[in-house]
Amino acid sequence: MNKIETELTQLVETQKAPSVQYAWFDKDEVRQRYTYGLANVKDQVLADAKTTYHVFSTTKTFTAVAVLQLVEAGKVDINAPAQRYLPDFPYQGEITIKHLLNHTAGIPNPVPLSWIHLESAHAAFNRNDFFKPIMAKHHAVKAKPNEKFAYSNLGYILLGQLIEQVSGMSYEQYIEEHILRRIGLGPEQLGFTIYDHVRNATGYHKKSSFSSLILGLFLDKSKYMGEPEGSWRPFRDYYVNGAPYGGLIGTADAYVRYVQELLKPDGALLSPEYKRLLFVENHTANGKPTGMCLSWYTGVMDGHRYYTHAGGGGGYYCEIRIYPERGVGSVVMFNRTGMTDERYLDKPDRFVIGDQ
Repeated sequence: MNKIETELTQLVETQKAPSVQYAWFDKDEVRQRYTYGLANVKDQVLADAKTTYHVFSTTKTFTAVAVLQLVEAGKVDINAPAQRYLPDFPYQGEITIKHLLNHTAGIPNPVPLSWIHLESAHAAFNRNDFFKPIMAKHHAVKAKPNEKFAYSNLGYILLGQLIEQVSGMSYEQYIEEHILRRIGLGPEQLGFTIYDHVRNATGYHKKSSFSSLILGLFLDKSKYMGEPEGSWRPFRDYYVNGAPYGGLIGTADAYVRYVQELLKPDGALLSPEYKRLLFVENHTANGKPTGMCLSWYTGVMDGHRYYTHAGGGGGYYCEIRIYPERGVGSVVMFNRTGMTDERYLDKPDRFVIGDQ
């Protein structure tokens, strides 16, 4: 067992997550892959390479690719006011598409923990009907455009509406046709619904934890969660209300294929010119770096620059990362609640980089 496998095994065996998927790869092949633990604690179902997880806010990187595809096609001007494409845009000020992408629009970011619905309610759910009163309630901007970095899920709801308005397709249809299918991913690998309930990892939250108390302030646990299974309490199958900011469900291998496309000098999603735009760090109007590109954060680990995004919520956590100078990337997925950007990939990635 190598250092990465030891680290990830201990994570599961010390009850920090029921299961984990991890991969380290370059643009052509997977160099390290490891899966360990239980996709379902009660039924003792082992996680494997085909196990799917909710990936939450890492979905934003797909939304950004979709918007840049429309920009490259000449259908959207990234520096134009959002109101040009969305006549009912609910916020004041000269907020551009770029401001929405890099989280400098100044749009509020209410806590989204309760923004989910059970799978049984999915057919009747209408995203725009759900978010319209939320935006009306949180209508006041918190800052002028590009005054400061202010992360906002609502900004990505608006970008999803933009994609629908310009393309004439639903957000989900656009992502499936113009991103997932282009890189050979089927719905069993990555999509917006649970394709196979046996293969889908049950999401869990620590039964006795401070974060469980916090979760209870926003979510009706009796509705969305089942009875405890050992030290874990499971979530019932659900979907995120805002697909454009956090709705994808898939495997680590599917994310490998997606990030490999971004690592390639050309690729099937964007031309090199527009792909580079994804990874240009934004600076505010007064010249301050924000640490955010177009949906990708930037950071440094042991002198190695990387681009990253994390996503987490009820029962799940995911991180993706690209090291541009090395031409490699990594992904990790857990089926336990993540509420912050944990930068967990620092741990396994450091082992790999140290050995190279």
